[in-house]
Amino acid sequence: MECHIDYHPPANLLEGRVVLVTGAGSGIGRAAARSFAEHGATLVLVGRTLTKLETVYDEIETAGGPQPAIFPLNFEGATLKEYRDLAETLEREFGRLDGLLHNAGLLGELTPFAHYDPELWERVMQVNVTGPVWMTQALLPLLEASRDASVVLTSSSVGRKGRARWGAYSVSKFATEGFMQVLADELEPTSSVRVNTLNPGATRTAMRQGAYPDEDPATLRTPLDIMPTYLWLMGPASQGRTGQAFDAQPPKNVASAST
Repeated sequence: MECHIDYHPPANLLEGRVVLVTGAGSGIGRAAARSFAEHGATLVLVGRTLTKLETVYDEIETAGGPQPAIFPLNFEGATLKEYRDLAETLEREFGRLDGLLHNAGLLGELTPFAHYDPELWERVMQVNVTGPVWMTQALLPLLEASRDASVVLTSSSVGRKGRARWGAYSVSKFATEGFMQVLADELEPTSSVRVNTLNPGATRTAMRQGAYPDEDPATLRTPLDIMPTYLWLMGPASQGRTGQAFDAQPPKNVASAST
C-alpha cells in the first residue's frame, strides 16, 4: 500500500489555494470539494445542476470554509467560449488556479460493442474526454501562474485494462490516461504544473450503483473514505510526481471495475 492512501494531511494543507472541481454537486466531487475547503482551499464549484452546487456551497460556508465560487457548466453542451469565459472569470477573480480536479463523468451503457448506440458513445466521449481536454487548455495559463499547481484527472481500472461490455466508458478512460501522459511530458521540462490520473476504486456512488445494481453499497468505501489520496495529490506533498497513474484504494478484486 502506497503512503498516499493513508495520508494524514495537516489542517492547513491547502490554505490560500484556489481549486476547481468538476462534477462538484454530488458523489466524489462533492466530497472532494468539501474536503479541500476543510483544508483551507477556495473552491470553484463546477457542475451541471445549479441547485446541487448551491447545496455544496452552503455546506462549505456552514463548515467555516472559504467562500466558494459557482460556475454551472454541462460538458455535454459546453462550448469553447464557455471554457474561455470560465478562464476569464477566474483570471479576474483570482489571477491563478492552483488545482484542477476533473471528476465529472458519464458511465454510458454496459453492453457489447456490437449493440452500442453511436449517439451515446459520442456523449460519453464528450463528457469524459473532449470537454475536460478543452477546459484544461483554457485554464492552462492560470495553472502556469501558480507556483505549485496540480491537475488530477479521474481514471478507472477499465481505463488501464480493457474489459468486455464497458464500451465508451473504458475507451474514454484510456484516452484520459493518454492525455495525462502527453500533457505531463510536455509540461515537465519547463513548468511546475504536475498532471496525474487517479482511479478512485470501488466507491459508494450513483455511477457505481448504475454499473453494479445488485451490489450492496454498504460493502464499499464512501467518497469521504478515499479523500486522503485526493488531498495528497492536490497538496505540496505530491510535488515532483507527474505523469503517473495513482489509485485511491489498494487493489481488491481485479474482476471488479471502479467507476
